[in-house]
Amino acid sequence: MQKNILNYHIRIEKEKQNNKTVYTAYCPALGLSDYGKTIDETVKRITDLIKFHIESLQKVGYSIPVEKESTTVITSIEIPVSSRIKISYV
Repeated sequence: MQKNILNYHIRIEKEKQNNKTVYTAYCPALGLSDYGKTIDETVKRITDLIKFHIESLQKVGYSIPVEKESTTVITSIEIPVSSRIKISYV
């Protein structure tokens, strides 16, 4: 059986919950989110949720939302600044 591969963007953010670090994942194309104690756990949980969601949509005959192919790369960079500079966190 031939299989298609669906690609989804996932945004993972580090948060504090009851003084503990958790990671939340969000899939904008499907409107799904989940969380975990580690990044690996969070990725596994959101992956399982996406698979379940797609299977559920398929069972009831709905079409599966997919994102357009993208070449966007999101990363972070470190910029050294003086320790005396006033900063605010966003």
